[in-house]
Amino acid sequence: MPMRLRENISLRAYHTFGTEAKARYFLEFTDSAELADLLRENPRLFDPVLVLGSGSNLLFTRDFPGMVIRPAVTGITVEKEDDHHVWLRAGAGVVWDDFVRYAVEAGWGGVENLSLIPGRVGAVPVQNIGAYGREAASVISSVTGVAVPSGEIREYGAAECRFGYRTSIFKEELRERFIITSVVFRLDRVPELVLEYGDLRNEVEIKDEAGNENENEVKTGDEERDKVKVKIKAEVEIKKEIGDEGQNDVEAKISSTNRFDHQVAGPGPVGGHNIDITVTDVREAVIRIRRRKLPDPSMLGNAGSFFKNPVVGASTAARLRAAYPAIPVYPSGEGLVKLSAGWLIDQCGWKGFRKGDAGVHRDHALVLINYGGATGKEIFKLSEEICRSVQERFGVDLEREVIVV
Repeated sequence: MPMRLRENISLRAYHTFGTEAKARYFLEFTDSAELADLLRENPRLFDPVLVLGSGSNLLFTRDFPGMVIRPAVTGITVEKEDDHHVWLRAGAGVVWDDFVRYAVEAGWGGVENLSLIPGRVGAVPVQNIGAYGREAASVISSVTGVAVPSGEIREYGAAECRFGYRTSIFKEELRERFIITSVVFRLDRVPELVLEYGDLRNEVEIKDEAGNENENEVKTGDEERDKVKVKIKAEVEIKKEIGDEGQNDVEAKISSTNRFDHQVAGPGPVGGHNIDITVTDVREAVIRIRRRKLPDPSMLGNAGSFFKNPVVGASTAARLRAAYPAIPVYPSGEGLVKLSAGWLIDQCGWKGFRKGDAGVHRDHALVLINYGGATGKEIFKLSEEICRSVQERFGVDLEREVIVV
């Protein structure tokens, strides 16, 4: 597809919230060298610039006065491989779940927990997407793209990407200064499955009960390749009230839950069952969970989780546990605790709220909804009211995961 520059283009069909906004210039490209040449020849066209994939993590509150770029670089190729890993390069325009399906069908592990996350490959390192105990940072080897405005084609190694919780150098320092064209992922030939979250573990167990009648069957041939090491992290449960315990005790208690219960090879015990778990099982379980919990953007405008789960100090977690014993908490590094943003929002009464065509999903408090005619400003205003109410009740600041333009 030749590179084509268009003007005054409606973006309504290019982002999942489906609010009305226009781009002064709109460019799709398949050849990074052509893009680099255009940047060097006409740098002013790219001031400002916004990279748009599937638009599944954006909220437009206004028209965009500069260049909106949509990478359409496709293709998945094996860069290299050894006895333990395979490195795959995927174009920025590849639909993310198509890439996950490709990897899972080959029996390679590392991205199965990230199934059905909307978007394209180019957005994956920007957000450092994550779900069910996995983050993209754990499998990204390098990121290649074009620098703005120089047009230089450059590659960033994983360490240079400065990955953090739902962030990276591409979302911070290099935002609007780097256009990702491809990403290299390092996947495991012998998958090490992460079933940290109770929902996912339970879903896999349901599969066991429904579909594994011959638990003791000996697997041979191609099926033998599907045997995997299963690493099951302890599901974090801090059931005892923290009360007046000192901060060191709180940190020790949280740290003690961040461990691996057991590890087995091939068929092994999960929740009291003997099952042979594969990356396909995990992918299918994740898809079932996501379809039950999250609305389809093609039917109901949304961008998935609108807010990040807040990370607080152990002392703040202790205070909240004393006042709200049921609050979910999860270890998040030394002296830090991750809270459930969905739980906080739900406790403030927002689940199912609707004003005009802007609202909060009835089943998932993290998901803000455009019921059809909401403007970006109306959805943003709703998010502001939610943040304010959580701060007033819990003393916790919410941060948006969605990028607001």
